[in-house]
Amino acid sequence: MDDVEAIAALRDPVRRRLYEYVTARDHEVGRNEAAAAVGVQRTLAAHHLDRLVEAGLLETTSRRLSGRSGPGAGRPAKLYRRAAGERTVSLPPRDYRTAAELLAEAAEESGLDEPLRRVARRRGRELAAGADLGGGLEAVRALLAARGYEPVVEESPDGAVLRMRNRPFHALSEGFPPLVCGMNLALLEGLLEDAPGLTPRMDPRPGRGCAVLTAFKNSER
Repeated sequence: MDDVEAIAALRDPVRRRLYEYVTARDHEVGRNEAAAAVGVQRTLAAHHLDRLVEAGLLETTSRRLSGRSGPGAGRPAKLYRRAAGERTVSLPPRDYRTAAELLAEAAEESGLDEPLRRVARRRGRELAAGADLGGGLEAVRALLAARGYEPVVEESPDGAVLRMRNRPFHALSEGFPPLVCGMNLALLEGLLEDAPGLTPRMDPRPGRGCAVLTAFKNSER
């Protein structure tokens, strides 16, 4: 299914609510949970969830939710999560990804990592201009969500950690990880320069991007 058809699959309001619910979770979602969350019957939720899989917007896996195995453990449940692929629509078609890849390759070959980080840091400051980041993690989460990061809070021995469920530069970072991850970290440093008690740092994890934000224990939650 092409990108236009895939995104058109979200025209149905129930299907769109199901998609938004599944993609906002930090765990795989079963049909019962999804149906209850949007207030529809399980059979209707299953129909729309499977349509979203056909459109390439969700992926499925299966496991026994009871955690048991062997006879009497029950059948594995079908679970849904955000698809790894990306969808974009431009009319008429544009190919910004190829342009970005060419620029990234040229920057990498020319050793322009530091100039790129310097520009990214400056752009981060510009994007954060006027934002009130004194409200602790909630204010920071709102700013990051507006930039497409989808931050989630995880606890650590040293305080809260914000990890990014969505990576705005995912496709580019796959081909040029050191260059693009360094650029992303510098952008976050610029964005959060005025955020008290928060430190962006490299910490690559599968499905969670290459940078996290560490909040000290005395930061407001």
